[in-house]
Amino acid sequence: MKRVKILLSAILLATSLAGQAEETVADKEMTVYRSPTCGCCGKWIEHVKQNHFTVKDIVSDDMQAIKKKYGVPENLESCHTAIVDGYVIEGHVPAADIQKLLETKPKVVGLSAPGMPMGSPGMEMGGRADDFDVVSFDSAGNVQVFSEHKAGQ
Repeated sequence: MKRVKILLSAILLATSLAGQAEETVADKEMTVYRSPTCGCCGKWIEHVKQNHFTVKDIVSDDMQAIKKKYGVPENLESCHTAIVDGYVIEGHVPAADIQKLLETKPKVVGLSAPGMPMGSPGMEMGGRADDFDVVSFDSAGNVQVFSEHKAGQ
């Protein structure tokens, strides 16, 4: 009987810990601003949703004002701008990079995948893919490579 109680306690503990793990990995809230005419933005939103982000999708006719408000440098602009935990995510940044940003919490404004790199999340075009970098940027205009993405890897 004592073994059964120990086993039941272990099961309850494991179930409780699994629930806590799910809460830890639970969807992180993100606000995404996008143009009403952008199709790839919707595909990127699906990508981040599949990777444990809850998305508040805001369609805007003035994306330039949003980029300016959040301090996105012109040379790092892309088609959509997201905000998560106070960080700016510009363009087709892979969810794994966003998760790494949120775990490491560097002193940056945010991340960008400048332009619209072929093969990045939301920009899948059959087998076509380009190498691309995700960069971090700060309020002083400093830019550093945050992660490198090689086509086909």
